[in-house]
Amino acid sequence: MTEIALATRRLAGRIDPVLLAVAVVLAMLALLAPTQALESIRFTGDALIGVLPFLVLSIGVAAYAKASGADGLIARAFTGNLPTMVVLAALMGALSPFCSCGVIPLIAALLAMGVPLAPVMAFWLASPLMEPSMFLLTAGTLGTGFAVFKTISAISIGLLGGIGTLLLGRAGLFADPLRDSVGNGGCGGATVRSPKQVTWRFWDEPARREKFARNAFDNTLFLGKWLAVAFFLESLMLAYVPGELVSSAIGGSGWLTVLGATAVGVPAYLNGYAALPLVGGLIEQGMAPGAGMAFLLAGGVSSIPAAIAVWALARPPVFAAYLGFAFCGAFAMGLIYGVVI
Repeated sequence: MTEIALATRRLAGRIDPVLLAVAVVLAMLALLAPTQALESIRFTGDALIGVLPFLVLSIGVAAYAKASGADGLIARAFTGNLPTMVVLAALMGALSPFCSCGVIPLIAALLAMGVPLAPVMAFWLASPLMEPSMFLLTAGTLGTGFAVFKTISAISIGLLGGIGTLLLGRAGLFADPLRDSVGNGGCGGATVRSPKQVTWRFWDEPARREKFARNAFDNTLFLGKWLAVAFFLESLMLAYVPGELVSSAIGGSGWLTVLGATAVGVPAYLNGYAALPLVGGLIEQGMAPGAGMAFLLAGGVSSIPAAIAVWALARPPVFAAYLGFAFCGAFAMGLIYGVVI
């Protein structure tokens, strides 16, 4: 019995809960609405084929950055004059190829190394919002103009947080940002602690070729899974959520609509990649583009999983500032996008 129980636990640990949930929903759909089940499968397949060129390009960019060591260039954003550091950190945050799981330990490493909170906050806010992979997929899903403005928004929100933190820090706040017993960032901080020279022709070294292949494979599984889940959910949303309901709830172009989308973005946000086609579907059903922008920006920075990680890392005043800058920045950029489009 003990061996059976251990084998069951090992098997359960290998099962992806997200894919399991989708499989359960699809099975129920096949029983209750077989026509819609087939339509959802067709819709998901067609959507994945449509976004495939952007997916392949984004995976290649991320894998190249890791294999060549280009991600180590981020260390250069945290040296020099403090205001300059804030600007460079916001730029690097919006352009860095770090995955979301690596941001929190990286931030811990920076703060533990004594890097001032202002540039760290700028990077912290900008990093989850945009990266080369995210830009390509956003352009493929929502359009190049949307992707460009989201990049500008990521930098702007990073600057807002960095400058705001700098001013508040001069007033005596944030003297000790990290909670007690928080480490130095583990392996996620190695890039900052020990930056290595970039090897642009990484394919000349077997170890780097292996790193490229491993990173590309991991990203393919990760992005493929979340995009498939997102397109499947989008198919259900288009089938069962009345467009009139979406239009009445978060349609229009008023500031209250953008404010509501900003607030909803925190609990409703699933994943940066999964959110793209979902927002695209909502916009097709009547969601204001500015509200869609605010939803992506607010959710990307302060979704519940991200907020929990920040709470575990930073002291309450830093946590409150992080959420405040994210909310205000997302709301402001959503309003601006609604005006300029």
